[in-house]
Amino acid sequence: LAGTRIICDRKFLLECKNSPAARTPPCCLPQTPGVTSLAQSSLVKLEELKERNESEEAMPGEQPRAAAL
Repeated sequence: LAGTRIICDRKFLLECKNSPAARTPPCCLPQTPGVTSLAQSSLVKLEELKERNESEEAMPGEQPRAAAL
């Protein structure tokens, strides 16, 4: 397998971290759900998981699944 190895020193990488271009997305970047932004279905799934976890924590009588062997 052939390829090009890019080597950067620590000082250069630290300088790039503070660059304004590294802090904001480019202005011309298209909004692609699931790639450049969260997919709408992903947001719905996150909300469902959060609600499910909160409801499981509210039930004190049940044992956690990991503890039951």
